Amino acid sequence: MYAVVGCSDCSMLWVVEDRPERTKCPRCGTSKAHEKRKKFVTTDDREHAAEVRASMLANRSGYGEAFAELDSYAEMETQAAESVVDDEEYLEAAGVDADEAAAADERAASSGGSVSRKERVKEALRELDSPTADDVAAYCEEHGISESYARDALERLARRGEASESRGVYRLL
Repeated sequence: MYAVVGCSDCSMLWVVEDRPERTKCPRCGTSKAHEKRKKFVTTDDREHAAEVRASMLANRSGYGEAFAELDSYAEMETQAAESVVDDEEYLEAAGVDADEAAAADERAASSGGSVSRKERVKEALRELDSPTADDVAAYCEEHGISESYARDALERLARRGEASESRGVYRLL
């Protein structure tokens, strides 16, 4: 269950997962019982909650009409994925044999080669007990990955549904 909630002190809007006992405003830090927060929408779909929040923010900024003309996040993601050149096409256009590149990648993976930054973030989520964003960032920094990348990757994993965040603790799905 997701809810778009607002802060009565600073007017911040954000999406809350589940029904925590208390919620803390990400902007001003005001902590209140979740039941006392204004809930603008409650839904089972995180994307729907994010769309409602985005629409409310656009309306506040005077861009409600422009926002209404946009496709949904899911539709824009599909359009972006369709217009992207896949790896094989890209390599072939650059004069690289895609099969040869795949074989080299396989050799590197099987010989204990380097781990991608995204995989390192996922590894942190698997290895750490009740990992927070700070824990994952610290783990990644120990492995040569910037804190900012680790935090961005966590957000992307949560947006894509590959991970979830509840009360500041992340887990892989």
